[in-house]
Amino acid sequence: MHWDDRQPIYRQLAEQLAGRLLDGEPREGEAMPSVRTLAGQYLLNPLTVGRALQALSDDGLLENRRGLGLFVREGAREHLRALARQRFLEQEWPALRLRLRRLGLGPDELDWEGHLA
Repeated sequence: MHWDDRQPIYRQLAEQLAGRLLDGEPREGEAMPSVRTLAGQYLLNPLTVGRALQALSDDGLLENRRGLGLFVREGAREHLRALARQRFLEQEWPALRLRLRRLGLGPDELDWEGHLA
């Protein structure tokens, strides 16, 4: 994994883990992998992993079950999806729309399956 120097690694890891949650891994109600497991998987300091997991907990996506670990909260996936949609519409879409206009590409030239017509 390549880490971007412009953003704290724990925040990048939190975004990576949030993406996995959006994909349903792990499912709502299931346990998150342990700090040690994630630290080994991403080759990171366990403190960095702990900060990333704390950020997800602070966002209301995970719950700590004393003695059992962190679990994905019910509704976490839909909450993430709503946040991702909002961020896309407010931040990414305006830039994408501007780029499409600069390139002279209109809706009739785009194939919504992901390829140019």
